[in-house]
Amino acid sequence: MSKDYSEQELVRRESLQKLKELGINCYPAEEFGVNTTSAQIKEEFNEGDDLNVVIAGRLMSRRIMGKASFAEIQDSQGKIQLYINRDEVCEGEDKKMYNDVFKKLLDIGDIIGVEGCVFLTKVKEISIRVKKITVLSKSLRPLPLPKLDGEGNVYDAFTDPEKRYRRRYVDLVVNPDVKEAFIKRTELTNSMRAYLNGKGYMEVETPILQPIYGGAAARPFKTHHNTLDMDLYLRIANELYLKRLIVGGFDGVYEFSKDFRNEGMSRFHNPEFTQMELYVAYKDYNWMMCLVEEMVEKIALDLHGKTDLKVGENTISFKNPWKRMTMYEAIEEYTGIDISQMNEKELAETAKKLNIVTDKSMGRGKLIDEIFGEKCEKNIIQPTFITDYPVEMSPLAKKHRTIEGLVERFETICNGKELCNAFSELNDPIDQRERFKEQLELAKKGDEEAMVLDEDFLRAIEYGMPPTAGLGIGIDRLAMIMTNSKSIQDVLFFPQMKAEK
Repeated sequence: MSKDYSEQELVRRESLQKLKELGINCYPAEEFGVNTTSAQIKEEFNEGDDLNVVIAGRLMSRRIMGKASFAEIQDSQGKIQLYINRDEVCEGEDKKMYNDVFKKLLDIGDIIGVEGCVFLTKVKEISIRVKKITVLSKSLRPLPLPKLDGEGNVYDAFTDPEKRYRRRYVDLVVNPDVKEAFIKRTELTNSMRAYLNGKGYMEVETPILQPIYGGAAARPFKTHHNTLDMDLYLRIANELYLKRLIVGGFDGVYEFSKDFRNEGMSRFHNPEFTQMELYVAYKDYNWMMCLVEEMVEKIALDLHGKTDLKVGENTISFKNPWKRMTMYEAIEEYTGIDISQMNEKELAETAKKLNIVTDKSMGRGKLIDEIFGEKCEKNIIQPTFITDYPVEMSPLAKKHRTIEGLVERFETICNGKELCNAFSELNDPIDQRERFKEQLELAKKGDEEAMVLDEDFLRAIEYGMPPTAGLGIGIDRLAMIMTNSKSIQDVLFFPQMKAEK
């Protein structure tokens, strides 16, 4: 056994065995009747109160001083001090709980239940005078808790990003401040859901496994269904299914969806991510811009009580209205070049002059997208609507009502990254079929992200789809901004990681 465990792990396993020999079940099945939390105690207790409590959590520190000891327990709400006096921990056999168990066999990280009364110490710290201790779960691995040197400097803290992301369960215990980002993330989705429900829109669910992937330009993950003997794909977007529901007669539907894209990873990209997609009948992209700026402003107020937020070195204002500029205007502003009338060859030459890497598979839309992404996006810090994209970039968007060659589309760029994407949705089935065919030609040229032709979706809109506004907003990236997080991994409990060595 010693070959498999560290010295500290061996000591803990030996303690577990001794506890078993004392007749103590270290993993009891029965309910432990917790009636409060550390935060509630600190909030509600007043000096002189006779407050008896039952609380549970991890043993995080311990100072043994003869027959009296101090310890600290951490529950989901924080930490609180325990005072344990040998003569007060019940009578008879229960004193063994102090002498044999608390002093010798419990370890930092063990989960215990405590019954006692709340009091103020001489230094006015709210504490629990313990009457009974119950072992609820024996910890067999030591927590990587930070240490202090003789000068009070912290060392050996659990700060390595890879270890933190890989062992989030440990990160949450030893770095409790990490929880705040995830609490804010939940508040964010609750705020968004409340806003959309307040508008009367219906939350729905659509398939994750799809026979034909669509709704975005991305490479899919592929799997196989044995019983049906057919290939299926993890969805890259849920757009085409939600628009089928608009065809079916719903006026407004939305979904918080897990989507999957088989592409690179970075501090802004995870192959599994969350977005909220919304589709509302009889609206257009101008109306959707107003909804987005109103909704995100509300989220900022719900989470922080203000619209100006510090994000890295920048202060970002979500007070609406937000700035609006076309894609061509943005490219001209940041490069000094007007590309609006350029053909594919001229765009390729322009990209080369701007030191942007391209390849032969890139059509006109992809070239424009690369120029914008490389030269404009990173410079846009305040939330800005980039509107009116070239038709080649947007096979699911309606052609612009007044400008030839463009579509009614916008993306919101904030803090240098895309936050959401929206269209006046294409509902002309003849035009939609032609756009899909153009995507097939791009695929033949080697574009691995080109869309495939979805006959069932075409059949659906051939029955008639009302004019519709659609939106996809990245929840992970919005959470990064709302929690001032540098990496998408900081707002995902369990981000995708390389195989552990």
